[in-house]
Amino acid sequence: MEVFKDTKALVFLHALCLLSLCNVVLGVESDIQCLKAFRHSLNDSFGYLQTWSFENHTEGFICKFAGVECWHIDESRVINIKLSSMGLKGQFPSGLQLCTSLTGLDLSNNELFGPLPHHISHLIPFVTSLDLSSNNFSSEIPESLANCSYLNTLNLQNNRLSGQIPWQFSTLNRLATFNVANNNLSGPIPNFSYVTTPSSFANNPGLCGKILNRDCKVTPRKSHTSVIIGSAVGGVIFTALVVGVILYFCLSRVIIRKKEDDPEGNKWTKSIRESKGIKVSTFEKSVSKMKLGDLMKATDNFNKSNIIGSGRTGTIYKGTLLDGSFLAIKRLQDSQHSEKEFMSEMRTLGTVNHRNLVPILGVCIAKRERFLIYRHMGNGSLYHQLHEKAPGEKVMEWSVRLKIGIGAARGLAWLHHSCNPRILHRNISTKCILLDNDYEPRISDFGLARLMNPVDTHLSTFVNGEFGDLGYVAPEYTRTLMATPKGDVYSFGVVLLELVTGETATHVSSAPDSFKGSLAEWISFLSDNSILQDAIDKSLIGQGCDGELLQFLRVACNCVLSAPKERPSMFEVYQLLRAIGERYNFAAEDELIMPPDNGDADQLNELIVAQEKKGSQ
Repeated sequence: MEVFKDTKALVFLHALCLLSLCNVVLGVESDIQCLKAFRHSLNDSFGYLQTWSFENHTEGFICKFAGVECWHIDESRVINIKLSSMGLKGQFPSGLQLCTSLTGLDLSNNELFGPLPHHISHLIPFVTSLDLSSNNFSSEIPESLANCSYLNTLNLQNNRLSGQIPWQFSTLNRLATFNVANNNLSGPIPNFSYVTTPSSFANNPGLCGKILNRDCKVTPRKSHTSVIIGSAVGGVIFTALVVGVILYFCLSRVIIRKKEDDPEGNKWTKSIRESKGIKVSTFEKSVSKMKLGDLMKATDNFNKSNIIGSGRTGTIYKGTLLDGSFLAIKRLQDSQHSEKEFMSEMRTLGTVNHRNLVPILGVCIAKRERFLIYRHMGNGSLYHQLHEKAPGEKVMEWSVRLKIGIGAARGLAWLHHSCNPRILHRNISTKCILLDNDYEPRISDFGLARLMNPVDTHLSTFVNGEFGDLGYVAPEYTRTLMATPKGDVYSFGVVLLELVTGETATHVSSAPDSFKGSLAEWISFLSDNSILQDAIDKSLIGQGCDGELLQFLRVACNCVLSAPKERPSMFEVYQLLRAIGERYNFAAEDELIMPPDNGDADQLNELIVAQEKKGSQ
């Protein structure tokens, strides 16, 4: 009998262990899916969420993610998500209900917006600490939040929340810290058991209650029927008049706006509106499937107000997706390629990835229109940062300019020397060098150049007979109409000159009025007269980096030499710039490039020695 009881006990324990194991496995999988959905629903400005790699399948791998804490390092059950001040953008993240053990959520000091979910208690039912402060959440505080009965800390300060504080919050017996300061809340403050600090409700002019020593006035009701009826009739008439006036002005403004927003009236979009079902062909798995209709919604039918750049190759629009994230959408100028040829070339370019290139995320063809979809860069173009700052704005520091020069050189050198097939850009300028949130440079528009045959040393004539913007064009191109790697080097040299002088490629403000040439021509004139240092941006001088400025300027001068053979290769340019910035550790994890070909290493050493000799003089 005893043996039988022992056997039953063993069977019961075995079953219990299996059930527990199943719970662990299910919990692990649901938590993984939770973090995947969380990452997908937010735009990650600083790239912290991009470090969440789900390729690892070992126990506890998600516990090593930035901002994620688990019950135990080996259990993979998320207990806390702490991502304060991470540059997150978007609405309240989805998928949190799958983190079934979550007890703490801190998303403070980010750029989250929109309403708090009305069913928030179903998403985070066991949370004890919730911090959503210093964001841009709007609308009312959802009543269902009071169903999170385990809450000890609730911080909603510094948002744009409106309406009343739900009276149900008075039932949260565990709540010890509650803060809704600096919002637009109104009405009476509930009777909390523990919260008694007036500062927790500061800067909400409409709030009232004992804590603030502000009585909540109740407007007495008028009982006279005639007064009520008269007020109602008067209100209806007044409302009708107001609505009529508002509609008149709104319709007038809409008509005026349609005329002013786009000189073409967006006529070209009318021809493709019936084609909204056309899908966007994406090159990255991380990009969700989109249609032409999504692009049109994101850009308000390619409204002029969303234009963020334009050039020879087309117009760039900023697109805002429903989750609050951004894309850059380029409408190309008329293309002579057939749809098959165009897609074939784009598929090849979609595989070109480098840290200093703006990736082509996708392409869309609608009738005769061609659209390229890029990742949006938070700091715009280098041209904007150098030449379009408002008066009084901080001038770009030398270390940032040097970082941009090195990174852009690395990207262009990779296109010339390591990409297979090799690619010439043909249109390098400060307008096509974009800057992300960390001022890391990304070269755009490289995908619009023709691919270079790896065995060739130059490319054939550009299709439209156009090459780059005025001021960046290598002098030999006007004679030969041939695009070459040394032509790219010349154009990049002009970019370097803009970085170190602060001048534009086509206009030199410090030159005499009689001088009508380009920046490169002005630098050549100063070099011939041994007063090269006079060209350096005066805001950079005397900051302890004068030697680096002169070295940088000499590299730029070598790039814009009139004879192509005398110019360095892009690999050499990159190596010279990297040597100048060695003390800044900009290239700690370099991913470049194949070593120079055909004796370029010896030439590089000679160049470095020549630079050092010039510096000593």
